[in-house]
Amino acid sequence: MTDRPHDRQAILDTVSAQIAPFNKKGVALTEATTFQGDLEWDSLTVMDFVAAIEDEFDIIITMNMQAEIETVGQLVDAVAKLKGQA
Repeated sequence: MTDRPHDRQAILDTVSAQIAPFNKKGVALTEATTFQGDLEWDSLTVMDFVAAIEDEFDIIITMNMQAEIETVGQLVDAVAKLKGQA
């Protein structure tokens, strides 16, 4: 697997920017930040956020994928994979 850190960093930056309006508690983001535990998002917030990410990257994140994504880093990896950059 070819690692493209620049592309991944760009995705991470964009994901972080998309999280900002939903980050009501001002949690410091890392790749290990969890959506439910650290950010304390409910299912509606997650759905709104996923829609924003899908629009931003022009991708579709399936329900099965969503169920496996718990951290910011996992989301970045999923977006990179869907964009064909991973």
